[in-house]
Amino acid sequence: MKILIAAEMTEVDQLRPRSTAPLAPTALCYYRRLMKTGIIGLPLVGKTSLFRILTKARVEARSTPNQAHVGIARVPDARVVKLAEVFKPKKITYATIEYVDVGGLQKDREKNSASLVPLREADALAHVVRLFENPAVPHEPGPLDALRDIVNVDLELILTDLEQCAKRIERVEKDLKKKKESILEAELTLLNRCREALESEMPLRELEFKPEEEKMLTGFMFLTRKPMLYVLNLGDDEVADIDRIVEKYHLEKLASKPRTAVVPFCGKIEAELSELNDAESAEMMSAYGLAESGRDRLIQASYRLLGLISFLTCGEPECRAWTIKRGMTAQEAAGAIHSDIQKNFIKADVVNWEDLLKAGGFAQAREKAQVRLEGKEYIVQDGDVILFRHGG
Repeated sequence: MKILIAAEMTEVDQLRPRSTAPLAPTALCYYRRLMKTGIIGLPLVGKTSLFRILTKARVEARSTPNQAHVGIARVPDARVVKLAEVFKPKKITYATIEYVDVGGLQKDREKNSASLVPLREADALAHVVRLFENPAVPHEPGPLDALRDIVNVDLELILTDLEQCAKRIERVEKDLKKKKESILEAELTLLNRCREALESEMPLRELEFKPEEEKMLTGFMFLTRKPMLYVLNLGDDEVADIDRIVEKYHLEKLASKPRTAVVPFCGKIEAELSELNDAESAEMMSAYGLAESGRDRLIQASYRLLGLISFLTCGEPECRAWTIKRGMTAQEAAGAIHSDIQKNFIKADVVNWEDLLKAGGFAQAREKAQVRLEGKEYIVQDGDVILFRHGG
């Protein structure tokens, strides 16, 4: 198991913007790496239990607060399974998401700043909120109160970003006194806008930015700019009301915020399900009236929150789901497989997965005129099955 130590990133590293120069044609595109979701929350809310359930990793409690568990979760996709029944591949490969579990946030801001460092690399955050009673595991803030805990953790992230923002503003102002540069002036204007929002306790994810501003902000890796998934960790006595939990705890306003999602989850039941085989798991979910596991719902919610979709490739060697950002073109999507395919892209044979499944194969789908020949500007749709034509 890979362990990520927070102390490995210095304060200078945190403040230094990353390069936003375009990638060379043969470089690995950014979306080929695993998309990462950081798991945060107060102590004893079920964060590490959630990490174990999502990644099926066998991890113990941390030896120090500054360590982070890192693991990979397979994105459930029934389409891959169904297509594999037709193509009988030697291998099935699912899309994946990386999860990072950091120590619980405490009253000590210095310790919190160190434990949050690994999350700067994350693409989204999952905040585990405790809503289960357990006298043997006291809840440090007091009686259960979802909104109070959410506000407190959000405030910690805001303060961390505000400190980073203020340091960078100070540095830019010094540089501008030495020499006026339009790019630094634009950065200062943007950072002052961010500071104003943070000082009013507004997460940056709720602000709208122009594309050039988004590009500038990427280098700072602000925590409150990342999409947020609130995971409501329920007691097993509330599982029957899982579809009404948001309304029950009056969290509708929270769920409607920009780049935010809320998913109820029963950690105790999900931990039991993770130890069962498929048949036993299905029987237990049926007994609780669950249509699908919380693990699957959470992973899918992470996938959607990150703005991701999957296109598929099918054949005798392998049936596979490939992860790309929503809105990518066929040529950009080709880079998820290999940069040479993207560089030498010619055309793409595209068919909807359901049409391919009903037809029984590519030859039959072509006979029914269901396979389309698309060019490099075609916008890939979730569930497209693609064969790329390329030179080189």
